Parts: sequence; C-alpha cells; structure tokens
Amino acid sequence: MEILRIIVETFGIQHMTVGQGIMIMVSLFFMYLAIVRKYEPLLLLPLAFGILIANLPNVGLNAYHSYETAFEEIGTYNAEGVKILPGLMNFLYSGIRLVIYPPLVFLCLGTMTDFSPLIANPRSWIIGIGGQLGIFTAFFISLYLSSIIPGMDAFTLKEAAAIGIIGSSDGPTAIYAATRLAPHLLPPIAIAAFSYMALVPFIQPPIMKLLTTKKERVIVMPEPKRVTQKQKIMFPIIVTIITLVFVPAAGALISMLMLGNLIRESGVADRYVRAFQNDLLSILTFLVALGIGSSARWDRFLTPQTLLIISCGLLAFIFGTIGGIMTAKLLCLITRGKVNPLIGNSGVSAMPMAARISQRMGQLYNPDNHLLMHAMGPIVSSTIGSAIVAGIFISYFLK
Repeated sequence: MEILRIIVETFGIQHMTVGQGIMIMVSLFFMYLAIVRKYEPLLLLPLAFGILIANLPNVGLNAYHSYETAFEEIGTYNAEGVKILPGLMNFLYSGIRLVIYPPLVFLCLGTMTDFSPLIANPRSWIIGIGGQLGIFTAFFISLYLSSIIPGMDAFTLKEAAAIGIIGSSDGPTAIYAATRLAPHLLPPIAIAAFSYMALVPFIQPPIMKLLTTKKERVIVMPEPKRVTQKQKIMFPIIVTIITLVFVPAAGALISMLMLGNLIRESGVADRYVRAFQNDLLSILTFLVALGIGSSARWDRFLTPQTLLIISCGLLAFIFGTIGGIMTAKLLCLITRGKVNPLIGNSGVSAMPMAARISQRMGQLYNPDNHLLMHAMGPIVSSTIGSAIVAGIFISYFLK
C-alpha cells in the first residue's frame, strides 16, 4: 500500500490547477487552427504543443525547468549551491533567450526574399513606413495605460517599447526587441506576435474592405519595372552599410537579412540558398515556436498584464494595417490611380501572409488584378523598417 501511495502521488492529475487547464485548452484551440483549419501549421502546431507540455503538471517540460545533477564536468550551481542542468525545453529556449534564433531566421528569410519590387518601385518604402503606425500606437497606449485603468501598475519605457514592437507583425523582430528590453515579458509578447501573424486572414480583410472603395479595389497596377542583377547585388550591401552606421542596434537582424539576400542574388552559393530556404528555416521555425510555447507556463502567462499586452498587440496589428492602407490610398491619390490601396495591408511585415491577402483580395474584386509582387515591396520595406525601429528603441531605452 505504501508503494501504491507513492506511485499515486506521482500522478500529475491531482496537481492540476485551473490555470493549467485553461492553458491546455488554449493549446488545443491552436492545434485545431493548425490541423483542422490549416492556419500556419508549421508555426502554430509546435507552438501549441509547447504550451501543452509546459502546463502538464510534474513533467518539467517548460522553459524554466532545471534539475539536479551529479556530473562534476557540466552544470552550474544555483543560489543554494546545488549543481543543476537545464531541462530539455530550458535548453532549447536558450536559443531565444540568447538572441540566436531570430537573426538566423532573418538569414533564411533573406534567401527567400526578392527585393526587386522594392527596388523597382521606391514608393513602396512609404507604405512600409505607414505600417509602422501600429508600433507607435501600441507603445503609447501601453505607456499610458496606468492613467486609463485606475490602480494598474504602469509599464516602464522599456516594457512599452518591447510591447510596441508587436506592431511590426514580425515574430523574430518582436523576440529580438523583447529579449533586449523586457525579457520577463517575452512569452506573452512572442505569442501575441506569432498568433496575430497566423491570424492575418481573419484580421486584415475586413479592415481592407472597410477602408477602400470599390473603384480603388479594381485598380490594375502596371507590371513592375525590370531590375538589373547589379542593382539586386548592390542593394543588400548598401542597406547593410547605411543601417549599421546609423542604427547599430539593428545590425544583427538587418545584416543577416541582407546577407541571406546577397547569397541569393549573387548566384554563386546555390547550396546555401537551398539549405537556408528549406531545412534550416524549418528547423528554426520549429525551435522558435516550440520554445516560445514552452515558456507560456500558466503562472507566468495568466496575469492581467498578459491580457493587456495581448490587447495592445491586437491594436498594434490593426493600426499597422490601417496605417499601411491609408498611406497606399494617399499614393493612389498622388499618382492619379496607379496604386491599388489593397497592397497597403502589406505595410505590416507579416511575410509573406500579408502579400497573399493583397493578392487574394485583388483577385476577388478584379480577376485581372495581380498584386502579389506589388505587395512584396511594402512588406519588405516594413520588415526592414520595423527592425530599424526596434534598433532605435533598443539604442534609446536601453541606456
């Protein structure tokens, strides 16, 4: 009976809390979206499973778990003088905590990105700049929430800046900024950023329809100008030099993005291109999603602060979309109808989902509309722009 009692005490079910149950339900919902609805399964599936195992009691599969070890050669001593080793999820999460994964993701994205639409149509930069409205909206809202909600502790400047970067709609950029500015807020910030990226098909189309007219939606944009190979090669080199000189804190992201693109456009390293576009990106996406999911332990995630962060993130994404569309409408007016405002949703850097939405909406209202390549210009400029804004925030607020 004593042995039986000890065995029963090891069962996790009797240690289950309401908070863990809620997080498990959240993980199952994400699994439903990934498996049944097929919304970004490469991202949502490992993220959901990470949330699941992090909240099952007594298994130690969360990003903060370590265990005692008798090894003399490896491990570190904790505050009590006990030698410990990081658990599996703790070890995998180190790649996020030490800012290793996000720049490598940008390296892979660089090999997949064609900068030709941006080079051919420099006006796309303006739409990408308009899409940064979401970052500053979330920054100021989170900064002044304490004056809106009585009794709430105010977010610091660093925390508000990290929350604001959710508006970039770029998971790696949000992770990069959060690890530097507010690492204790990394789980809700990262989950909000990746979740809203996956929910682009839900969030953006109603906003696009609301802010554009029928006449604007059927505008057929002319085919982009031809870009020479020399221009394609020089672009990443020039952007790297300019960015690293003026915004060094954005260097890790921008340099890796531009290195990947230079490898792509040089035409001399096809093996790198194939590896980065497929195998390495898949592995990194899996590790980032699983690691972020495993950090969402219920006692760290189910707090009023987390709900406010997720709400600010949603507002950031909405206002980023609005900023991009309104900027595209302004360009449509200036160019006398040569810019379809439907590409404005790509002012947020949810690559490449936002560009696909632009194409889908354009085809819906005019079958002769082909907006995909036109939308890639704003989305690339937004990716670069949000990384630069993150670098500026880090340079200014980390002092």
